[in-house]
Amino acid sequence: MSDSSRADAKVWRIDALIAAAAAVLILVGAAMAGLAPGFLAVLAALFISGFGLYFAAPRNRQGVGARTEPQAQPLLPDAARQVLECLDDPLLLLDPGGRVIFANRAAGAFVGAGSERKHISAVLRTPELLEAVERILDGADSENIAFSIPVPVQRHYEASVGRIGSTSGQPSPILIQVRDLTATRRAEELRADFVANASHELRTPLAAVSGFIDTLRGHAKNDPEARERFLEIMNQEARRMRRLIDDLLSLTRIELNEHNPPAGTVDVVALVRDAALALAPLAHADGIVVSIASAPPHSVVGDKDELTQVFQNLIHNAIKYGRDNGEVRVRFGRVTAEGKRDGAGQIFVAVEDEGEGIPREAIPRLTERFYRVDVKRSRERGGTGLGLAIVKHILNRHHARLQVESTLGTGSTFTVFLPAAPVTS
Repeated sequence: MSDSSRADAKVWRIDALIAAAAAVLILVGAAMAGLAPGFLAVLAALFISGFGLYFAAPRNRQGVGARTEPQAQPLLPDAARQVLECLDDPLLLLDPGGRVIFANRAAGAFVGAGSERKHISAVLRTPELLEAVERILDGADSENIAFSIPVPVQRHYEASVGRIGSTSGQPSPILIQVRDLTATRRAEELRADFVANASHELRTPLAAVSGFIDTLRGHAKNDPEARERFLEIMNQEARRMRRLIDDLLSLTRIELNEHNPPAGTVDVVALVRDAALALAPLAHADGIVVSIASAPPHSVVGDKDELTQVFQNLIHNAIKYGRDNGEVRVRFGRVTAEGKRDGAGQIFVAVEDEGEGIPREAIPRLTERFYRVDVKRSRERGGTGLGLAIVKHILNRHHARLQVESTLGTGSTFTVFLPAAPVTS
């Protein structure tokens, strides 16, 4: 028992003895005065009840003049916090001085952890939003602002900033609610890009098909040899349009989801082997051998289907533009990444061909839509000019990068650097 507990018990015992003695004296005096037994019983019951209520009630042991410190009240009730944490949109509450009262989990991407009780200017790095908060602090009305964050992938937001109504006449807290408009904005941009690209790239094959149809209806109508030749050309152009539309739809879907990084893990060594196996018939037709270096499993953070598409595109390009009866080599490795605390680093996959090489000035443009180093050869081999653009946007989503090295007359090496899966203890 602590010293304070012993002191409390001692005081209770003294109080109880004094009260008991007083009760006995009162009851004895009442009996000697000749009061009825029933009245004595009622008087005893009332006294005992009062005695119990007196000692049951909490009292300040420090005396009448002592003052107790008030309990610290939370800045936001727990129930309100739980409700606001469930919101998907980032939300912040600021006190009238501009300090953060509350930031829900979704707001962590903007202000980080441990932002409460700090001034908003110390935890937020978005000038447009900070300027809006300053205007509200200076007495301006509520307002909506639009802003963008360019890295690692550009995202678009709209924020509502304003004071919460107060009836006390005192300055009220400020509410900041942020909405992510990235998906909507990307959908609008991609819709416009798709229409522009499709109309531009489909114009040539459609014109060719239309021209051959007119020819078959005209002087080649009764020429079986010309008809077969023209029908084969039309079939090739139709297949080209189908590949083009498929690639455009694939690119649009990837770009629409580019701002959402994947969360799964995959063994990239096994994935590359499966991708190469699917392309074996194409390699065999050109007499090309695809050699994959032996390597232990390497787990990376990524989406299996999208990474399969990346390496199928790269290996397919190496087969298409490599030397006939040559070799395509694939190798793996791990590199450390500075500043990474989880020890994961990066996994690289290098795809080497023995082709003609790529001019140095063309390398920066390889991932542009519809860019081709050799337009004639690309179309002859069924290329759409979108393969490396698809690779670029998939790697952007994975926070990965593509490195291209090439020597004219020797060949090219396309190396993909992927974030390795965190090392678990």
